[in-house]
Amino acid sequence: MTLSLVLANIAVYVMTSANASIFNASKHYPYLEQRDKSYYRWITSGFLHANLMHLALNLLVLYQFGGTVETVFKSIFGFFEGGMLFLCCYFGILIMSGLPTFLKFRNNPNYASVGASGAVSGILFIYTVYFPTNLLYILGLVPVPAILFGALYLFYSKWASSKSEDHIDHDAHYYGAVAGLLMGAIIRFGFPG
Repeated sequence: MTLSLVLANIAVYVMTSANASIFNASKHYPYLEQRDKSYYRWITSGFLHANLMHLALNLLVLYQFGGTVETVFKSIFGFFEGGMLFLCCYFGILIMSGLPTFLKFRNNPNYASVGASGAVSGILFIYTVYFPTNLLYILGLVPVPAILFGALYLFYSKWASSKSEDHIDHDAHYYGAVAGLLMGAIIRFGFPG
C-alpha cells in the first residue's frame, strides 16, 4: 500500500506538471470548496505537489515510515486487513488534516494549498506511537527519540501556523500529526474506558 501511494503521487505529479487546469481543479482551495461544494479537493490535493523537492521530501518520509507502519499493521491484523487499515488511516488523516485549513480559509479567495504533508505527518506520528524511543534525526543531523521529535514537531507546527507567512500549510502538518497520534493510540491501546 505504501509503495502504491508513492507511485500514485509520482504519477499525479507527472500528469499535473504538464496540465495546470487539472492542478487548479484539484488543489485544496477552501473558498471554492465552500462555494462549489468541491470537497473532493481534500483528497485530490494530497496527491499534488508544488515542485519536485516538495514531492521528494513527502515521499521519502512516507516510504520510510509508512512502510514500517504498514508492516506493523499487517503483522497484527493480517495481510489484507492490515493493508486496508493503513489505507483508511492515510486517507482519514488526509481529510482530517484538511478540515481545519478549510475552516480557517473558507472565506479567503486568495488561499490554496497542495501536498501529502498532512497525511504523511499523521503516518509519522502513528510510527511514533509504536516506536517512541527509536531515534529520528532533526535536519538529518541531531538524533532524538521519536517521542521528543514528535513534541518538537507539534510545537513548531503550531507556532508556525500562527506566525508564518511562508505559504506552507502548517495547520495541515499539525492536525495531520494530531490525527495520526490519536489513531495510532486508539489502534495500539484501544478505546479508553
